[in-house]
Amino acid sequence: MSNVQPTIASAFADHKALIGFVTAGDPTLETTRQLVIGMAEAGCDLVELGIPFSDPVAEGPVIQEASLRSLQGGTTLEGIFEMVAQLRETCSIPLVFMGYMNPVLHYGMDRFFARCQELDVAGIIVADVPYEERDEVADVAARYGVDFISMLAPTSDERIERVATGARGFLYLVSSLGVTGMRSEITTDIPAIVGKIREVTDIPVAVGFGISSPQQAHAMAHASGGAIVGSAIVRLIAEYGENAVEPVKEFVASLRAGIDEGLA
Repeated sequence: MSNVQPTIASAFADHKALIGFVTAGDPTLETTRQLVIGMAEAGCDLVELGIPFSDPVAEGPVIQEASLRSLQGGTTLEGIFEMVAQLRETCSIPLVFMGYMNPVLHYGMDRFFARCQELDVAGIIVADVPYEERDEVADVAARYGVDFISMLAPTSDERIERVATGARGFLYLVSSLGVTGMRSEITTDIPAIVGKIREVTDIPVAVGFGISSPQQAHAMAHASGGAIVGSAIVRLIAEYGENAVEPVKEFVASLRAGIDEGLA
C-alpha cells in the first residue's frame, strides 16, 4: 500500500468526486472489504462506510434493511475496525464513517476516534447530531485528526453561512427532503445552494440522497464538487449478496463514466 495518507481533499483534487456508500458487514465484513477495494478500482474517490444501527432514522428501506442484515450477521464496531485494518494493508482510498451517535458513545468517543486515526479513517458523518450540538463530537474528532462532516438540507437557507463557515472535510448537501433512497428525479436547485455556500467557503461540496443513475451523478457532481451514491449500490448488494463485488464494480464504473462524460 502507498505511504500517502488518504485524505478527503485528495478525493476532490482536480476532478469531480464519486463517493460510494456501503453498510459495513452487509452481507459480511469480508464482502465489505472486497467491495471497497472493487469500488476504488472502478472509480470511487472516497467510500462512506455505514456503521449498522438498530434505529437508522435518516435511512430509507434499502439501507435500513442492510443495517438489519449486518446486525443479524453479528457485525460489531470492533469487527468493523478489524476489517478496516485488513483493508488498509492493500487499499489507501479515503474512508469516512457514516452512522449514529449511540454506537460511538457506547464504544467510547476517545477510543473510537483514536482507532479512526490509527486506521486513516478521514472523517465521520453522524446523522442524528444536529449542527447546534456538533461541538462535543467535532472537538474530540479534531483532536485525532478526524473531520466531522456537516450536512445541509435544501431548507437550510438561513443556516448555510453558519454551517458552511465551520465545515471540515466536505459539505454533504442533501438533494431532497426525507430519508435516503433512490429518486427518479431531483428537483432541488443545487447550483443555487452551492452558489450560496461558495460565498462563504471553498470547502468541497458533494450531493447525496437519491442519485441512482450515471446521468444524475453527472448532473449533481457538476453542479457541486461530487456525487454520493448509496441506496443504488446497497440495493445491488441486497440482490447479489456475497457475489455483489462484480455487479457493484460495473455500476460504479458506469457512474464514473457518467460523471466524466464530456470532460475529455
